[in-house]
Amino acid sequence: MLQISMQDPVVRPIAELGPKALQELLPEIPLWVKTPDYERVDWLNKILLDMWPFLDKAICRMVRILVKPTFAEYIGKYQIKGIEFDKLSLGTLPPTICGIKVLHTHEKELVMEQVIKWAGNPNIVLDLHVSSLKISFQLIDLQVFATSRITLRPLVPTFPCFAKIVVSLMEKPHVDFGMKISGGDIMAIPGLYTFVQETIKKQVASLYLWPQTLEIPILDESTVAIKKPVGILHVNVVRAHKLLKMDFLGTSDPYVKLTLTGHKLAARTTTIKRRNLNPEWNEKFKLVVKDPQSQVLQLQVYDWDKVGAHDRLGMQLIPLKVLKPYENKEFTLDLLKDTNTNETPNKKNRGQIVVDLTFVPFKEDSMKFGGAMEGYRSKKSGSDVVSDDEVQEGAGLLLLVIQEAEEVEGDHHNNPYAVLTFRGEKKRTKMMRKTRHPRWSEEFEFMLEEPPLHEKIHIEVLSKRRRFSFLSKESLGYVEINLNDVVHNGRINDKYHLIDSKNGAIHLEIRWTFV
Repeated sequence: MLQISMQDPVVRPIAELGPKALQELLPEIPLWVKTPDYERVDWLNKILLDMWPFLDKAICRMVRILVKPTFAEYIGKYQIKGIEFDKLSLGTLPPTICGIKVLHTHEKELVMEQVIKWAGNPNIVLDLHVSSLKISFQLIDLQVFATSRITLRPLVPTFPCFAKIVVSLMEKPHVDFGMKISGGDIMAIPGLYTFVQETIKKQVASLYLWPQTLEIPILDESTVAIKKPVGILHVNVVRAHKLLKMDFLGTSDPYVKLTLTGHKLAARTTTIKRRNLNPEWNEKFKLVVKDPQSQVLQLQVYDWDKVGAHDRLGMQLIPLKVLKPYENKEFTLDLLKDTNTNETPNKKNRGQIVVDLTFVPFKEDSMKFGGAMEGYRSKKSGSDVVSDDEVQEGAGLLLLVIQEAEEVEGDHHNNPYAVLTFRGEKKRTKMMRKTRHPRWSEEFEFMLEEPPLHEKIHIEVLSKRRRFSFLSKESLGYVEINLNDVVHNGRINDKYHLIDSKNGAIHLEIRWTFV
């Protein structure tokens, strides 16, 4: 009888392996083992395997669209009559994601880096029609190794919650393939293989090597664009004529309320003129403009009443698109009952209101609205840092966005809200109940006549119990930000450790923009 002797394999510690053995072993070790900041994503590869038949068709459809303009450039040259794909499929083998890591930024975006390996079996045949000949190019034995960065931005409150996908490569990719022309392998020609490899690497790198990117739109930017302030609307409420008589004595106590559509801030109001049907105000206001092409100034004249609701005497609307930058324009408008413009011819005469309007773009946006005027500077490429000379003069907008807080923990309750104090004025966010990680994303604006150099803004996170208690309110930490850096740099976006908090931090974005 034949006897087979079995021996246990020799097990040796890695430290005892020689250089050659280690070099052979390292390429096979998963990236999530060699580089701990990469996550293991077996689950993602399983999803990719199930979705690959559908992704194959979607990617191939996109490739056909992207290369169509390139093919069109060669039609008519070198006697080329046509270029088209005879077959285009990425095959049945999906790429393998060897590891993934998420990069944390303070912007409204999600950044991921992936290491991708792909040994595919694509079926790609390109037909080239030259004169009366048809030459077929077939791609075979494709292998790709690349490190890519995928960014979903900006994050928006509209499904799927990001507006576009931005793709770039972090290093030149390794691409290996064979090519047949009408059945013959041309890669066997000496020197051609190396030349083609290097040419492809250079071309791909010039298009998509970071910071170059490929952007794939997902949502219509006009519907999800996050509007930032672009200028200031200067409003002078001058006077009103022949207002309605609402009081018992045949007079009214008028005041004007101003609101700008697309603006979440509270309405601005003039003073009350007692017992006056022809009031003179000459009161000036500054309103922040985000989209002068769509926003509308709404003017509402009310009769003040000590008891009960105030009666509206009339209203009017002024679209900002009728204004030219820097040009002062006076409007004398008949007051209407409401926004219904189809009122009957015998409508009640509600009087008139007179206002002066001037739209002043921010200095870096002045070119966008018809060119910079003398005395205004435009934003220059390169550095956005404002010089000391420019800092010393000019009004501007201080915009503070309280994004979120982390690890804020009270001794008695966790219903956090933030209170900011600047120049004696206090503003607060909404309260978030029962959480140590509140997300507010609330904006606060301050119109200033001069840059806030050598000034600070104070932000404190508090927690308040809903019902009455001796321990109803407690501080969860605070921070003070020196605005000097904000003025010089134009913008800061960072997380700050909360003073008097063990691990608490708050994420703030602060902008200073010259008018």
